[in-house]
Amino acid sequence: MSESPLPAKQTAVLLTGPEELEFTSAKDVPRPGPHQVLLKVEAVGLCFSDLKLLKQFSSHARKSSVVEGLLAEELREIPSYVPGERPTVLGHEVAGRIVAVGEKVESYKPDQRVLVLPDFREVATEKSNAAFGYNFEGGLQEYVLLDERVVVGRKTGELYLIPVDAELGASQVALVEPWSCVEDSYVTAERQTIKPAGRLLVVAEPGHQVRGLTESLSPEGRPAEVIAILPEPAQREALAAAGLSGGEAAGAGELPEEGFDDVVYFGASKQGVEALNGKLAREGILNIVTGGRSFGAPVSTGVGRIHYGLTRWVGTPGHSAAEGYATIPPNGEIRDGDNIMVIGAGGPMGQMHVIRSIFSGRKDLRILATDNHESRLQALRKKTLPLARTAGVRLDLAKPEEIPAGEEFSYFALMAPVPELVEESIQRSAPGAIINLFAGIPSPVRHELDIDHYLKQRCFLYGTSGSNIRDMKIVLDKVTRGALDTDASVDAVSGMAGAIEGLNAMKERTLAGKIVVYPQLGNMGLIPLGKMHDHYPTVAEKMEDGQWCRKAEAELLHVAGQS
Repeated sequence: MSESPLPAKQTAVLLTGPEELEFTSAKDVPRPGPHQVLLKVEAVGLCFSDLKLLKQFSSHARKSSVVEGLLAEELREIPSYVPGERPTVLGHEVAGRIVAVGEKVESYKPDQRVLVLPDFREVATEKSNAAFGYNFEGGLQEYVLLDERVVVGRKTGELYLIPVDAELGASQVALVEPWSCVEDSYVTAERQTIKPAGRLLVVAEPGHQVRGLTESLSPEGRPAEVIAILPEPAQREALAAAGLSGGEAAGAGELPEEGFDDVVYFGASKQGVEALNGKLAREGILNIVTGGRSFGAPVSTGVGRIHYGLTRWVGTPGHSAAEGYATIPPNGEIRDGDNIMVIGAGGPMGQMHVIRSIFSGRKDLRILATDNHESRLQALRKKTLPLARTAGVRLDLAKPEEIPAGEEFSYFALMAPVPELVEESIQRSAPGAIINLFAGIPSPVRHELDIDHYLKQRCFLYGTSGSNIRDMKIVLDKVTRGALDTDASVDAVSGMAGAIEGLNAMKERTLAGKIVVYPQLGNMGLIPLGKMHDHYPTVAEKMEDGQWCRKAEAELLHVAGQS
C-alpha cells in the first residue's frame, strides 16, 4: 500500500491551558527524526480522563516532566514531548497506521496497523508516569509523532505500538484501551507483605505494642532499610526481636516525603497517622494497627494517590500488623456471592464494568447499577438486562436515592472521581468489602474517611491507573477472536470538528456510551448513533440493530470523506 505524500498542515484539537481547547487546521505535520515513528490516526476514543487533564492541565500528575527513563538530550529530540505548561493534544485511545519511520527505527515499519499502549510506565514523572495524550501529544490530530525510545520497553523489549489485524475496524481497535483499563482494575496483583528490599517505617504511639512484623515479611526477603519512631524501650525491643532494627527518627517531620514502601503504624492518633500520609512511596502500603482503640474522628486520607500513586491503606482494629496485611486480597477480582454496586454505571466506563461483572463467571452474583441520570439508566437497561438474563445474574438499576438505607455491599466499583463516594462506600461496606476506586481523584486530594469503620469491616480500598500490555493483549485477543465486541460501547461518532462538542457531551453527561473521533473526517460534527439516519442514511442502514460496527464505519469513511 503506497501512502500519499505527507501534507504540510493538519487539523487538530490543542489543549493550551485549563479548560482551553483550540481547533486548528494549521498544525504542522511533523517529519520523523532518526528514532521516530509517524502514525496516521484512524480513530480516537474520548475518555473521561481527558476531562481531568482538561481541567487540571499542568497540575495533572501525568503532565509533569519526565524524571527517569529517558535522558535529557533524548527528550530534547522529541517535539511531541510537551510537559508542564506546553500545549498538548488529548486522546489516548488510539488506533492508527504507521506511515513513516526514521532511519534508526528497528521495531516498526511503514504500513503497520497498531494499537497504542498509552501508559509509558518505564518513564517516570515526578508523581506518576509519562503517557500518550498527556505529557506526550495524543491522537486528536491527523498525524502524531512517537519515539521508539519511548514506545519500546527498555527493560522488557515490549512493543507499545501493538500490531493489530488488518481486518479489524478502527473503532474496535481504539476501544481496546478503555476495555483493558477495566480489565486491569480486576486482575492486577496486590502485594500482601512488607516489600522485600524495600524501605520500611515503623511508628508506634506510647502505650501500643509492636506485634506481627515477623509474620508480615515476604518469603522473598526482608526490607533493605528500616527506620523507626518508637518512644518506648519495649517497642524498640520488639522491633529488634523481629530482626528489623535500623535507624531511628524523632518524628515524621524529619523523614522524606514519599520515602517508604511500607509504613506500619501502631496507634490511633488522628494527628499521628495524618503526619504519615505523605511518607508513602508509589505503590506503598500504610498499615494501621489500632490495638483495640479508636480514632474517634474521620482521618484525612490521600485518596488521590490511591488511584494515581497506587498507594494502599489497610489495617486492623486488633494488635498484629499481620492482620492488616491479611485484609489485602490477591487482586481486585469479583468473588462468588458478591453483592456489587457500580456507582456511575450509566457512563461509558460504568457500562463496561457492568458487562464485565455479568460475564465474570462468578456464582450467585447480584449487581446494582446506579446513576443520577434516568436517560443513562434507560440506555444501560436496554443494553445489559438481556445479557444478565442470559448469564443468570441478578441485575438491578436505580438512582442513588432509591437505594434502601442500610443495605450493604461486598464490592464497589466507583466511576466518579468524587471523594465523598469513597466515604459513602465505606459506610455501606459489608465485612471484607473491596472498594475499586476506578475513577481517578486528582493526586493531591485528601479527604476525611471513617477509618475506624473501614478497619472494623476489614475493607480494602484500591485503585489502578491505565492498563499494561498484558491487559491490552487479553482484550485485543478477545476482539480478534470475536469473543468481545468493543463497538458495543459506541454511542456517537465525529470528525475532528466535533471533538470539542464530544468532550462537552461527556462533561454534561448527555451521551451514555463512548464517542469515537475519526480525524480524517476533519469537518464532520458530532453525530449520536440514534440520529445517524438524519445525516447519513446509508451509514444507518449498515448499523446492526442500531449498534456501531465495522460495516457502518467503512460506509461513514466513504460517504463523509467525500463530503
